[in-house]
Amino acid sequence: MNLNFFILLFITSNFVFGQENQLYTKKEYVLLEYDLVEYFNNKAIKGNKIDFSYTYKKNNFAFSSKQNLEKFKANPEKYLPQYGGHCSYAMATLGKKVSPNPGVFEIRDGKLYFFHRQKGKENWQNGDTKALKQQADSNWSKIILKN
Repeated sequence: MNLNFFILLFITSNFVFGQENQLYTKKEYVLLEYDLVEYFNNKAIKGNKIDFSYTYKKNNFAFSSKQNLEKFKANPEKYLPQYGGHCSYAMATLGKKVSPNPGVFEIRDGKLYFFHRQKGKENWQNGDTKALKQQADSNWSKIILKN
């Protein structure tokens, strides 16, 4: 096999598998126990960690209903936030993890993005979103590769 193939395989596996420990977690739950599925209904709703909890790739998630828990189990990658749930605008402009505000989010092209505050979301939406996303993607991949 070709050396370039192994290098690409190593980088890709680090990028994919390194993300599991990069999700924004507080008090042992991703996104402060908010239900990731509800964001796709344009709602920020706290989950019930007692009745509707699930562990995926070493991360704990809470859901507001059994239906949302089952939706997540069926396709967890669909609901995982971009940049581990850290502020998307900060990832693009600062290249670092900044804590999100669970109430400030956007669904764009079927992906979930969080922001530290409303102003960051507005800057993201009113700026060159494509360029900001490309820069955030690039910065996030550097963070993933470091870990």
